[in-house]
Amino acid sequence: MVLDGTARRFRRGVNFGNALDSAREAPAGLLLGERHLDVARDAGFDLIRLPVRWSAWADPSAPHLIEPGFFDRVDLVINGALDRELTVVVNVHHYDELQRVPDEHEDRFVALWRQISARYAGYPTTLWFELLNEPRDAMTARRWNRLLSRTLAVVRERNRDRTVVIGPVQMNGFAALPDLELPADDHVAATVHYYEPMTFTHQGAAWTPGADRWRGTTWGSDADRDAVRSDLARAAAWAHQRGVELFVGEFGTYDQADLASRVAWTRYVRWQAEQLGLSWCYWDFGTDFGVYDPGSGSWREPLRQALLDPG
Repeated sequence: MVLDGTARRFRRGVNFGNALDSAREAPAGLLLGERHLDVARDAGFDLIRLPVRWSAWADPSAPHLIEPGFFDRVDLVINGALDRELTVVVNVHHYDELQRVPDEHEDRFVALWRQISARYAGYPTTLWFELLNEPRDAMTARRWNRLLSRTLAVVRERNRDRTVVIGPVQMNGFAALPDLELPADDHVAATVHYYEPMTFTHQGAAWTPGADRWRGTTWGSDADRDAVRSDLARAAAWAHQRGVELFVGEFGTYDQADLASRVAWTRYVRWQAEQLGLSWCYWDFGTDFGVYDPGSGSWREPLRQALLDPG
């Protein structure tokens, strides 16, 4: 199982979160425009991951049609990125109901992918599909393995050669990779998300229980670096043993950590991924994890350098 020919070299990407994955009733997040795609490409990124909350824009009743106007919004970003020769990873993001009560939403999830895969069937293979962001909660490994196989079969009806990215349960945690069962498919890639140690990367994060107690945690000791190297090497070895490419779909640090430690961690994770030949995608472009400040229209330069400068 390998990525298609468009993806054999590793890619350097950035997530465009808090935009098309925002809740329907929430104030608009990042208003994606062509200028943001230009900024990302011109800096040296060659991939964007596009989290999309399709479930907020689809009918709750069968056949669960996605609103045409929302499809049009997603099209604008995908088309703009592909026109700039960026690889695009489009996923199903924040489908929280599926995670909590999968029995009631699995058919709807498959219906979403039937529509998405049909919509983009004629697109170039530099558009990748990622089935589900961070399976968790009631989405056990056994249930997810069954559902991902069923969903992949639907995607393959119209997209025989497109790269499909699939991650394990426990929020795409690398420790859950042994429980991931990928179908025999020449165009499937595995993905993991990397935020270790959480006490550093998520210190002060309001959505993480106990995170205020982690404030002041720094990163950069020999033991810190050894842990990152060991984690990524184990994940890469799992993928190599199964003949599948591995994509680090998210990694990043919340802005409550001190900048010097954030930069050191980011540079080291990126460097280790590249030493292992892994494509990666930083979280995030313009949020509170972001490498870019949309308000000032400028890069957070130390983080940009950590991701894209040589060495």
